[in-house]
Amino acid sequence: MNEQDLLGDELLDDETLDSGSEPEAEMKQLTVPYELGGERLDGALSKMLPDYSRSRMTQWIKDGKVKLDGKVVAGKTKLLGGEIIDLEIVRAPDEQAYQPEPVEFPVLYEDEHLIVVNKPAGMVVHPAVGNWSGTLLNGLLYRYPELAKIPRAGIVHRLDKDTSGLMVVARSLQAQTNLVQQLQARTVKRVYRAIATGIVPFDGKIETLIGRDPHNRLKMAVVRFGGKPAITHLRVLERFADFSYVECKLETGRTHQIRVHMREAKHPLAGDPSYGNPRHHGSEAADAIIKQLGRQALHAYTLALVHPVTGITRSWKAPVPDDMKAVLEVLRTEAEEKQAAANAKQAQKAAEISDDDDDDWDDDDYDVEVHYVP
Repeated sequence: MNEQDLLGDELLDDETLDSGSEPEAEMKQLTVPYELGGERLDGALSKMLPDYSRSRMTQWIKDGKVKLDGKVVAGKTKLLGGEIIDLEIVRAPDEQAYQPEPVEFPVLYEDEHLIVVNKPAGMVVHPAVGNWSGTLLNGLLYRYPELAKIPRAGIVHRLDKDTSGLMVVARSLQAQTNLVQQLQARTVKRVYRAIATGIVPFDGKIETLIGRDPHNRLKMAVVRFGGKPAITHLRVLERFADFSYVECKLETGRTHQIRVHMREAKHPLAGDPSYGNPRHHGSEAADAIIKQLGRQALHAYTLALVHPVTGITRSWKAPVPDDMKAVLEVLRTEAEEKQAAANAKQAQKAAEISDDDDDDWDDDDYDVEVHYVP
């Protein structure tokens, strides 16, 4: 797994080693010049194709991508001159990563300086190991070709692969510089909606240091030393039988911040494959719908910033996606059924108490003789 620190503190999702595309290849045929007679194959090939490194040539030869007069031979093979070389030039994944591709994603707003997108769950933001294509960046380059002139195609912050919701993309260098400054100054406001395991008891603020997990360098964790300050403001929206619907407002933007903080609070996000609690179980229906969700229940719900050119504060909202809505519907239905059952039980108990009181009534207790005292 590989994480790339592109800008600021939010990194690419590090759990995205599936769905990688095969490197592209180009077939090329060369005739060895006679003046290279006596040279080794690997040395001659590097002179004939100076745009590629000697190590790249050596690897192609080892992989059988180079044939000399139709045969695979060793790199140390001496040449006479005039031989025919058939070469399969394999482009490294990182060489083909920044290519336009017809990747679909919803756009909520665009002008000549900004693009606000609603990233679907399952989409990687930026090419990385295992996901060199099919990313949001590839889609942005396809839909907005002018972004090829802007570093990182205008991307200034990221969401994890399986987190859905709002992202802002710069469409001009002026906007990119300004947005980076706003992110650093913490004036970009980001609010997330999430489903957490267990009953979150109260609203509050989670403030810790976050750094690499000392036991797993591919994950993040709350650490005592060497981490970066991380602050998340937490508000409970609804409580269910075994889960809570919460709102998380980021004051800082560390890698996997909400996921790490909710785990630290003993209420990891439902469905989180890396930071979740596999021992937590709700009802059979709740567990089934969360398993069907197939991701952490986390959505970037609102985004607010100062427009880099007009200076006007703008805000956007992306409704909770259908997969999270389905989970909430199941949890709400169960909560309503449990409450109805509890109310029915309480009413029955009250009725039984009332019946007991009636049974204790005895008319003889009130059959008394009255004496009037003058």
